[in-house]
Amino acid sequence: MCRHLGYVGPSVGVGEILTRGTHSLHHQSWAPRDMRGGGTINADGFGVAWWQEGAVRRYRNPAPIWTDPAVTDVLPQLTSGAVLGSVRSATVGMPVERSACAPFTAGRWAFSHNGVVPRWREVLTAVSSDLDVEATRAGATRLFETARLLEAEALTDSAVLWVLLSDLIASAESGGYGESPATALRLVAEAVLRHAPEARLTLLLGDGEQLLAVSVHHGLSALVTEDAAVLASEPYDDDPRWQPVADRKLVVARPGELSVDELTPT
Repeated sequence: MCRHLGYVGPSVGVGEILTRGTHSLHHQSWAPRDMRGGGTINADGFGVAWWQEGAVRRYRNPAPIWTDPAVTDVLPQLTSGAVLGSVRSATVGMPVERSACAPFTAGRWAFSHNGVVPRWREVLTAVSSDLDVEATRAGATRLFETARLLEAEALTDSAVLWVLLSDLIASAESGGYGESPATALRLVAEAVLRHAPEARLTLLLGDGEQLLAVSVHHGLSALVTEDAAVLASEPYDDDPRWQPVADRKLVVARPGELSVDELTPT
């Protein structure tokens, strides 16, 4: 349904991350290897987020990435030590527009979703109710109002997922329900899968210092060295240090550190 990539490491050109390797994210837009039932190409827009002085910057375009000269002419001139990029294959019935292109951002966070949530309006409304019930049981205040879901940037499953996840992260970081951003990511993924176990739900999240992800019914690979960490839908080159991430895992990556745990602890 999409391809995405997150990078944390030495400062690089933002555009260089999008075109890095013989199987770059740019190349994956028209020649993906592992779409798993979610289309054939990723021509419905793209976006990239990067961090400068602690703030998230973003560029998005609803056209195919290969048609935008900024990718090779402008974005390489911008440098950052953290980048999150995505190319999009829109689900049938969802809009093809700039506001529907990941990454979605809030505060210091950027987010991308590779997959689809079937019956997303019904499912994500139920997820918001579930999380409110769990928060109340934990002694926290209510997290969501139904109208809050209407504030999503676009009428897509990914944009509404981000409303839920970003609010839960904000709660966790302020000492409310959720404990941590990684826990927030797990709670949202588990709640979606309770209502739509067939959902394809590989989520990628970054804050400029670390990358977090869950892998559900879509590919995810990690490349972690002492200096850098990369999480990607598909490896962008033949480096033997790439590690495939198994299904239903919760991943946290930083330079020199990779944690892979069960999505639902036993």
